[in-house]
Formats: sequence, structure tokens, C-alpha cells
Amino acid sequence: MEAIQIVSGTAVPLRRSDVDTDQIIPSDWLKRVERTGFEQGLFSEWRDDRNFVLNDERYNDAVVLIGGPNFGTGSSREHAVWAIQQYGFQAVISPRFADIFRNNCTKNGLIPVQVSNDVGEALLDAAEQNPNLVITIDVANLMLEAPEASIECSFPLEPSTQERFLKGLDDIGLSLRFTQEIKDYEITRPAWLPTTKK
Repeated sequence: MEAIQIVSGTAVPLRRSDVDTDQIIPSDWLKRVERTGFEQGLFSEWRDDRNFVLNDERYNDAVVLIGGPNFGTGSSREHAVWAIQQYGFQAVISPRFADIFRNNCTKNGLIPVQVSNDVGEALLDAAEQNPNLVITIDVANLMLEAPEASIECSFPLEPSTQERFLKGLDDIGLSLRFTQEIKDYEITRPAWLPTTKK
């Protein structure tokens, strides 16, 4: 996982509430053996409608996805996070995230930025009116800014989650911080206990 301190760029306004993981990445895409290529399945059923926002070329270079309330509901599937990331998004903004989706975000390096309903609505309005609107998400200071739209607010992240992003630590990275302690324990561990060594 790469360290992330600041995400800054344009945003796609997805004006839909209660977006579930099956809408984010339909179940047909879960049959893939590889962990890549999921960007093609992102909102694939909605993308059949040429008026769907992801089909609007003005948002092609966006790095932030703005969703409505209750984003990421439904079944737990990391594929939803992978699809969003592989499409090019580094952060998702919503007034509310499903807990499992939020957890999958933090473990895979996608920043879930929770804002108030008013801020969420203002961001959707601003991004619809101006596809070039730049949104800056500062993970170090837990601040979101969109100066052109006069929007500025803080957002919550657990300290341990913030540290994950700032230091680029996935679950393995968190464990590797204790490499010396693990080695010290293995030296003193009774030889009669089970081992994975050959």
C-alpha cells in the first residue's frame, strides 16, 4: 500500500444514494481469478446508459468520487474497492458509508471521506456545475477543501487508520513493524511447540 498524505484533483458527482456493492461491481465480475481489470466493471450496468456520469468525458481525469448517503451498502466484497481504485479514484466522499465497505477501503488504501449531508450536497452541486472543480483531501490534517466552491470542512478518521494512510501500511505492513519482537519471541519459544518450518 502506498503512503497517502494529500489527494487533490477533480471529482465525479454520483448523485445516487444507497449505492450497494453489487451496483459498484456486479457479481459477474467476481468470477475473475486476477486481482486486476476490475475498473471495466465499475458501475458497468449503469454505464450502459450513455447519460451516466462516468460516460461524461469532462470527468475523465477525476481522482475523487462523490457519492450520496449510505455508500457501499450490501455484501462485503473487496472487489468494489478494487474497481473504484483501478478506475483511478483515490478517495470517495459520502455523508455515510457502510461499515464493511469503509473497512475494506482503509485496508486497501482508498480514503473514505465522511462529510455532513449539507457538505455532501454542496460538493455534488459544485462538481456538477464545474467539472474542473478541484477538491483537496489532506489526510495529515483531516481536512477537505474546495476553494472555488467555498467549501472547507474536517472529516473523521481513527488515528490508527490515519496512520495506515500516512505510512502506507496494509495488514502485513502493520505486522512487519514488530519484526524484531517476533524474532525475539521465536528464539525463546519452546522447541516442542508446533512450527511451520520444514
